[in-house]
Formats: sequence, structure tokens, C-alpha cells
Amino acid sequence: MVDKLLKHYEVESESVKVGVQIVYRDGDYVRNYLLDIPEYGKGTQALLDNLKHGIIMDSSIKAEKLLDPKFLDLLKVQFREKAAKILEVQLPNIEKETETALVGILLHEMLGLGKIEFLLADGYLEEIVVNNSKDPVWVYHKEFGWLKTNLHIESEEQIQNYANIIARRGGKQITILNPLLDTHLVTGDRANATLYPISSKGNTITIRRFRRDPWTITDFIKNKTTNSDVMALIWTCMQYELNMILSGGTASGKTSFLNICLPFIQPNHRVLTIEDTRELTLPDYLHWIPMTTREPNAEGKGGVAMIDLLVNSLRQRPDRIIVGETRRQKEAEVMFEAMHTGHSVYTTFHANTAEETIRRFTNPPINIPPTVLDSVHLNVVMFRNRRLGVRRVLQVAEYIPEKRGAIETLKANTLYRWRPSGDVIAKDAESIRLFDELSMHTGMTYSEINADLAVKKKILDWLVKNDVHAVNDVGTVMAKYYIEPEHIMDIVDKNKKFDSI
Repeated sequence: MVDKLLKHYEVESESVKVGVQIVYRDGDYVRNYLLDIPEYGKGTQALLDNLKHGIIMDSSIKAEKLLDPKFLDLLKVQFREKAAKILEVQLPNIEKETETALVGILLHEMLGLGKIEFLLADGYLEEIVVNNSKDPVWVYHKEFGWLKTNLHIESEEQIQNYANIIARRGGKQITILNPLLDTHLVTGDRANATLYPISSKGNTITIRRFRRDPWTITDFIKNKTTNSDVMALIWTCMQYELNMILSGGTASGKTSFLNICLPFIQPNHRVLTIEDTRELTLPDYLHWIPMTTREPNAEGKGGVAMIDLLVNSLRQRPDRIIVGETRRQKEAEVMFEAMHTGHSVYTTFHANTAEETIRRFTNPPINIPPTVLDSVHLNVVMFRNRRLGVRRVLQVAEYIPEKRGAIETLKANTLYRWRPSGDVIAKDAESIRLFDELSMHTGMTYSEINADLAVKKKILDWLVKNDVHAVNDVGTVMAKYYIEPEHIMDIVDKNKKFDSI
């Protein structure tokens, strides 16, 4: 059997570096993801077991703290110090590199998810999947799609143990009575788990790995997910508190796109985010209250649903309400009520086009009247091209009320559309309603609105040209623009560097 090497690189976790090979083997149906994890003999394994015992018996490292995310970083420091002392006594001549590797592997086993930690450290991976203890772990690679790894979880009990660790650190639980888990890791990655017999082949864990350095506007313009014309329009709409829905299919980039838009919010506005699991990352300067739902306990008590948080948020005097995803009728009703009472609302929604978004909202099971939905000023639709492996803004649309006899309906007027032939996002139609709304909210004429859009486009192009892509750096530019627009425009016009802000 001949292996064809497709890619080779290294990943590092807890100071332990391992090689990664993406290979194709003759006769295999999928490509393979091979981790070169060092293997140790029985003597070394016995030493590792003694180290575990010695660390657990240390009174300064309490066993009950091992699952507490608040103490995780402190525990790792204590852990390293204790392990180094034990190794110094038992193996005084051990090489520093070997000592670091042994301590790192112990950290993975005692405070993490074992060898899965190496997968979590790989920036090329989007998804990590454990199907059961018999099958290998699978991963979704940004470049190669689904790959079969050379990792196996040794038993169903170990998979359940990992699921328990994930649940406890997310403030949740997973048991035979409550066999479904949806939460997030300490790193912010989304995690899902199911227990046998709900998943009939065995216990499962699915981890959607998010970037450690969140996407920003600069990244999305650079990789052609969007362009500065579209983002200038969205910036203007968000500055003047118009409402927006982000639609798209599964994994089309809805939440990521919403996240890159949030630095457009003024620093003196109070922002509330409502999510099932924490995915949004806002700049540090924003007045931000993140809120997450909670599953009920085994007795069915203590649950906090999204509708509860949404109703509660209206009592906290928010300027902006951001709903992670709208799924149910009650959530939609409260969300649109918030729009009608003067709150600026943004949410994501599963629909593949602007017209489909209207149909799904205005028909069962959500069944929102068209007269309520017309409070949405802008609908951005995301699209994932699986063949090319790219995500794009498919449509930017406004909703136009119209009458069909005595029935009031809505239609979508697409302002911008992605053209696959040239891979460009081009203007598709002139605004019928949006510019009227902006003019009413701002007092600006159409020509003044266009001039404002040109200024914003120029700032966005400057961000890309100077590679200003960190969340807080982009946020700093936006915040300064609201306070000192002349200063920012002087920097942009003269093409000065970011550090001159």
C-alpha cells in the first residue's frame, strides 16, 4: 500500500509538538489525517501513572477543582510545578525536552480530552467527531474536507468521561436520563454529545472548532466573502440602528458574519447578546452583556430558555439586542416586538435566500404576519459553496411591502448579489425602501447618504490595505471614528499606519 503525502505540518499543545500528515492510501475511500504522537513503553507509562497519583495526592491540587474552568489556568501552573519536582527526584538526568513532553501529555490526560487536545490545537480543523470507541476519530479539514484520523478512543466509558468533563465545564450535565448535551468548551468551541442508546452505535462527541483569532471585516473582504461596498452599507444601517437578519444554510457563516459586523456599534450603546452557546466575540470597548441559555436539571427544573432571556433583556434597557439564532414562533414574536418598541435587533436564521426567509417567517410554524416582518430593514444571505470550499454573501436585500388584493405581503428587493461566474459581489438593483428609511432616521439626503457610504468604504479599504484585522484593533478604528471622525479620515487620506491612531 502506497501513501501519497498531500500536506505536512506541525501542531503544538501544552508545549508538545507533533507532526500532522494528510495522506491518501491506495484502496482507501477517504483521505487520512495522521498524528505522529510519541508512544511510550510500559516503564514510562508506569512513571506517568505514578506522576498522576502523586499530583492527585498533593493537597494543594484538589480533585474537585480539576473540572472547574475558573481554576484551569492556575491548576496547569501548579500541575507543571508538581510534575517537574517529582520527575526531578525520580529521573534526575531526564532531558528537558522529554520532561516537557511528559508533563504536556499528563496535562492532556488529567485536565483535558487526551489526544483530542492535539486536534483542538490544529488551526486547519473546523470539526472534530467521535462516533464511538470502535471507529476512528474524524475531522473536517478546511482544505481537504472530512478526514479519517489514526486516533481511537479506547472505550465507551472514556468517551462518556470526556463528555462529562465538557458538560461540567460548560455548567451543564449529561446523564442516561439527560443523554443530549449542547454546550461550549473553555476555548469557546461548540460541543455536542450524545449517549448510548440514543446514539445506537455508541457515545458521540462533536466539537465545532472556532478560530482562536476571530474573523473580522478585514479578513472577510480579503478572502472575498464580502466587499467594502456591502460592508459600508451594513455599517451605515447599523450606525443608525436599523434592524438586520442574517440568513443562510448550515455552516454558511451566518454567525461569523454577524460577529464581524458588531464593531460597527457605537461604544456608548448597551449591547445584549442572547445565545444557546457563546459564539460571539465583541471588542473590549463595547458595553456588552452576554447571556446564554441553560438546560433544566434531571428533575426538569432550573432551565432558562432563549425566550426567557429575550423577555428579560427588554427590562435591561438595551440599545442593541443580538439573538444568536431565531428558531421558534415565540422567540420571533418577542424579537419583532422589540424592533417595534425602538430596539435595534440583529439575528441569524436558517433560510437559503431572501425570498425563502420571508416565506419561512410568514408561514407555519413561525407564522409571523408580513406587517410585523417589515420592521426588518436589511437581510443579508450567506452561502457556502461546498465544491469550491468558499463562503460568500449571496444576497443583500431589503423587504418591500406590497398588496395582492386585500392581502398584505412582502417581496425581497436584492441590492447586491454574488455572481459565481466572476466570483464577485455586484450591485443588482437600486434601493426602493432602505434609503428612505436612512433618510428618515438621519435627515440626510440621498446624495449625503452616498457620500457617507463612500467615506466608510474608504476606511474599510484602508483597514484591508494596512492589514488591521485583530478584533480590538478594528474596534478601535470604529470607536475613534465615532468620537473623532476628522482624525480617522486624516489617517486614511494620508494612508498612515494603524499605530498613528
